[in-house]
Amino acid sequence: MENSVQSKKLTPGKVITNVVLVLLAIFFIFPLYWIITGSFKDPIAVNANPPVWFPTSPTLNNYERLFQNPALRWLGNTVFMAVMAMLLTCITASMAGYALAKKRFPGRKLVFSIMICAMALPKQVILIPLLKEMSFFNLHDNIWSVILPTVGWPFGVFLMKQFSETIPGEMLEAARIDGAGEVRTFVKIVLPMVTPGIGALAIFTFINSWNDYFLQLIMLNSRNNLTISLGIAKLQAEMSNDFGLIMAGAALAAIPIIAVFLMFQKYFTQGIAMGAVKG
Repeated sequence: MENSVQSKKLTPGKVITNVVLVLLAIFFIFPLYWIITGSFKDPIAVNANPPVWFPTSPTLNNYERLFQNPALRWLGNTVFMAVMAMLLTCITASMAGYALAKKRFPGRKLVFSIMICAMALPKQVILIPLLKEMSFFNLHDNIWSVILPTVGWPFGVFLMKQFSETIPGEMLEAARIDGAGEVRTFVKIVLPMVTPGIGALAIFTFINSWNDYFLQLIMLNSRNNLTISLGIAKLQAEMSNDFGLIMAGAALAAIPIIAVFLMFQKYFTQGIAMGAVKG
């Protein structure tokens, strides 16, 4: 009991740590706060000096002008791209990770070694072959040209292999004795046991796809096929001084990422913690 009370007592070290964490949180949250509040300011308030920290007369004019552009279409393209990349990557990575962890077949170690090497390969190195491949299949300037390259993400396979390693072999053997096939074993036993890893991978994949500006810039050209990041960049080039409109677009782009993180936060923290223990 005394140890519990002593552990809860505030010490100078704990106070300093909490103060530093609060200051760091404010530092990292402030840009998001500035973007969101700036999106509701009129042009005078946005360019005011000294700055207006909170809009006294909030307006939706910036969002109205934003939606006059195909902003909703850009947002829809981006959500579709990120969600499809997330789903396909989680499915393929969990299957490949399970096979590499629990199946014994010729070349298994070689395949895993190639996956590890691919993690260190910069995307710029394979950009030209990737562009030619997408053009060959008539997918250039198509939203699928930024989805399909993400599906075979080596990091996802590596992450899911680490989680699949912890599945007891006895459970898999018992499922086979009970007459379960590979598909039923994978769905009923493997997937529930690697759910935290899938949750972490889902967040990583969604954010990676959403923020992959470079690949989107190379693959997408038509105005209606742009993602929200490319659309905002285009608006910024066309209306470089219209900060209210640009902030409205940035706020619109940030909302889905925040929503996905909050939805999968539980699995994300579990996955990171379990991955740390395994490492």
